[in-house]
Amino acid sequence: MSDDDSEPTGSEQADIDETRGFSNLEGTDLGGEESSQGLFDDLLSGEPIFENKEVLRPSYTPHELPHRSDQINKMATILVAALRGETPSNILIYGKTGTGKTASAKFVSKELESTSQKYSVPCDVEYINCEVTDTQYRVLAQLANKFIEKNKARIDDRIEELEALLDAVDEHGAATSSDTTAGSTRNDTDAPSVSSTTDEPAANATGEPTSTHPLESTPFTDRSEIDARIEHLEEDKDSFEEVPMTGWPTDRVYSVFFDAVDYDERVVVIMLDEIDKLVEKSGDDTLYNLSRMNSELKNSRVSIIGISNDLKFTDFLDPRVKSSLGEEEIVFPPYDANQLRDILEHRSEVAFKESALSDDVIPLCAAFAAQEHGDARRALDLLRTAGELAERSQTETIVEEHVRQAQDKIELDRVVEVVRTLPTQSKLVLFAIILLEKNGVHSINTGEVFNIYKRLCEEIDADVLTQRRVTDLISELDMLGIVNAVVVSKGRYGRTKEISLSVPLEETEAVLLSDSRLSSIDDVQPFVQARFEN
Repeated sequence: MSDDDSEPTGSEQADIDETRGFSNLEGTDLGGEESSQGLFDDLLSGEPIFENKEVLRPSYTPHELPHRSDQINKMATILVAALRGETPSNILIYGKTGTGKTASAKFVSKELESTSQKYSVPCDVEYINCEVTDTQYRVLAQLANKFIEKNKARIDDRIEELEALLDAVDEHGAATSSDTTAGSTRNDTDAPSVSSTTDEPAANATGEPTSTHPLESTPFTDRSEIDARIEHLEEDKDSFEEVPMTGWPTDRVYSVFFDAVDYDERVVVIMLDEIDKLVEKSGDDTLYNLSRMNSELKNSRVSIIGISNDLKFTDFLDPRVKSSLGEEEIVFPPYDANQLRDILEHRSEVAFKESALSDDVIPLCAAFAAQEHGDARRALDLLRTAGELAERSQTETIVEEHVRQAQDKIELDRVVEVVRTLPTQSKLVLFAIILLEKNGVHSINTGEVFNIYKRLCEEIDADVLTQRRVTDLISELDMLGIVNAVVVSKGRYGRTKEISLSVPLEETEAVLLSDSRLSSIDDVQPFVQARFEN
């Protein structure tokens, strides 16, 4: 064996590993039998608890929704008009988070689309989450692009049908020509001759006689008309221009959306989830335009389903929009503990392996969620997280302790998410409170927070709000449960607001510092010390 093919020695192998970025782990034989146990092997060796975890996620639409039959039936009685080719009334759906609004609306919409296909009634349902798509431009652009995509797909289907018709015409012509040629070669005793101008039966591709021409039951009289129709459809397809996510004037976006919707004869149901977020961010212009479309459309009819957690958001709408949008209203009440238990039992049958749950897990999840205003989403999150924690600890059964651990974890995750999505000014106010608590200040008052807040604004070059506005921001943080702000009486010195954190300090500070603007504050300690020296 040549030197090039020789095996490296132990020391040489270590050097090679080092240059490749591997450390020579003591007591580990990277080439031995034991090394076959990789990083994830131990985790995979345990028996999985979940059968189908996806059924415990909020995005999953179940085949059955317990305790929501009244609301579902009411929606169905309104939307059935679409299957008759009529315009359904607009619907506003209200209810707190986790009361089954979105799941029920999606369930009914899915049933509507499948039934429309069954009866060959063109009906399209489009879902928009306005918490993500929260401006008029984005809503119209997303809807326009969805309908452009649908139109292109339908054009492709029609072209395919027409090309199949062309093939049938060609086959019929070939069969007729063959039959005529055969007849002309026969003598008078074989069969009568067939004139090329007569409509005698011809033979199809299988050799069986057929009496009808492929174009007989179509609006076309000859092959050239089919070719012209295919060319026209291809021109239509090329004329559709997708809307970019930014850059166009809003009226141009609306025009493209309008043309895309009205291209085909159909009933369109537009579902706007978290509709109050759209109104809060962009006003009611989008709703005004959508609710007035039917007076201008020639082929299509549009119906709107609005879903909101805020029962009062219509108070801020233009009266014309309010009357048009709220033609029908459906309220979803919170679930009680027994109803939540039914929902969890229904989902757990599909979600978990047999005997994966101890008897007290579902009642405890339902009880915790019932305290949170009957939130089914919270109950499902608790059950899923408890299962994940049990799986990580490689136990075969989910028990009460896993649910309690999941409750703590979800609460922390909620705090992290709320803090992460705060506006910059609110983050600065919260950061000021954290700095004061870290430096041992108790019973923090608004003036102390304002002084530190001003210095933080100077450090990151942010606008400084008035003390009154900072006080409002502290009240908002109090409503979110991030701080605790209590008004206390100081006797003849008046009243003041004493502020304290209601969330874990270190985790909250880490979330704040993950913001690119706040991370530029290298060392804020001197500012706090300077505040006390003054």
